[in-house]
Amino acid sequence: MSETKQPGWLGRLFGRKAETRTETPSEAPAEAPVESAAPDPAETMPTEPTGTLSEGVPDFATAAADVLPAPPTATEASPETEPAHDLPDELAGADLEPVEGVEPDGVVPAAAEPEIPEPESQEPEPAAPEPEPVDEIPAADAPLVIYQPPVQAPASEEKRGWWSRLTGGLKRTSSALSDRVTGLFTKRKLDADTLEELEDALIQADFGLDTAARIAEAVGKGRYDKGIAPDEVRAILAAEVERALEPVARPLVVDTTKTPFVILMIGVNGAGKTTTIGKLTQKFRAQGHSVMLAAGDTFRAAAIEQLRVWGERTGAPVVARPQGSDAAGLAFDALQAAREAGTDILMIDTAGRLQNKTGLMAELEKVIRVIRKLDDEAPHAVLLVLDATVGQNALSQVEIFQKAAGVTGLVMTKLDGTARGGILVALAAKFGLPVHFIGVGEGVDDLEPFAARDFARAIAGLDKG
Repeated sequence: MSETKQPGWLGRLFGRKAETRTETPSEAPAEAPVESAAPDPAETMPTEPTGTLSEGVPDFATAAADVLPAPPTATEASPETEPAHDLPDELAGADLEPVEGVEPDGVVPAAAEPEIPEPESQEPEPAAPEPEPVDEIPAADAPLVIYQPPVQAPASEEKRGWWSRLTGGLKRTSSALSDRVTGLFTKRKLDADTLEELEDALIQADFGLDTAARIAEAVGKGRYDKGIAPDEVRAILAAEVERALEPVARPLVVDTTKTPFVILMIGVNGAGKTTTIGKLTQKFRAQGHSVMLAAGDTFRAAAIEQLRVWGERTGAPVVARPQGSDAAGLAFDALQAAREAGTDILMIDTAGRLQNKTGLMAELEKVIRVIRKLDDEAPHAVLLVLDATVGQNALSQVEIFQKAAGVTGLVMTKLDGTARGGILVALAAKFGLPVHFIGVGEGVDDLEPFAARDFARAIAGLDKG
């Protein structure tokens, strides 16, 4: 039996011709028809189309069957290509979830973790006690603490002489005055204008109006319309300064019949009270006195720690309470402790306070009243520590602290770098309070008893002589 099959529209488009097909029962069974292989489109592609419109209309019923199958895409598995990796039989058809007891090829099973038996009792073990803090400030309700310093060997260091440190500290003041004097009196006769300019230079150096006027008058006395050498002017300046300071240059005398000899240290913030206490402690111990320190600046924890450091450096015990404790109560307890220990000198630090704060000044008065409940003569010395860099403000500090605490002597610090040392002359002229010590640096040896002659010649830029 033969059958002629006409090509469809697409077949005629690519030049396919009608095929005659004969089927016999022996050639192909009905249930398994043999499909002819599709020709390669590139081999049958004509150079020119062979079909015409007279050959008939397109056969849309058979067009879909005439479309060549597309080659496999990259995302599909080719039926002729075997898979590169077949899944094991155990995992065939699975959803790739882990199967218990089955490991992938090439993977070594991990060793089973040992089972840890649960404790019989679930009660928590008691926590180990925390170690107590070492050298910490006690709580507010803790008893008074006296810090005993460790024994330390004195450090050996090369020391400069006091004159060298003094002239170095007063270099700024002396250089400024020396330059002005040299400019004023070089190749120039002495007249009223020259003396007025000299007076202005002394005022700028904080000598004060009265002292500056007195020095200018001494320079001009008997020398009008005459020439004068700058060295002669500096000599007159040194002599006048020494004359003004000589009455107040008095050492601090410790009365050994009063045990303990109580020294109250006062001053504004940043004047250097705590550092001065450490330096004085070093000197007193070098003289053979036993010293105890009281950390009365209870407003700042750093002040308490700083005083403890000075106690370790100088070998003096420090009495302290927690930050925020009552300063008057601490002073009272410190005086009792010093009495029981037989200490020669008790130095009480106080909080820095501005002279215009009446509340803080009242607290300072309270400290003094409480101390006098044990010793009606205490404190035996009230030292006001002054910062030389504040200039004329030091005058108001002395006036207010004198009324509140009864200042008995002055300690002038920071007479170096930016200081104008003439303020000490102005203080001496106005108040006449003893000047016990002056400091020209941060070192222990940079605080020395005040000597009027050395100070006067150093500030005038002259040699020690």
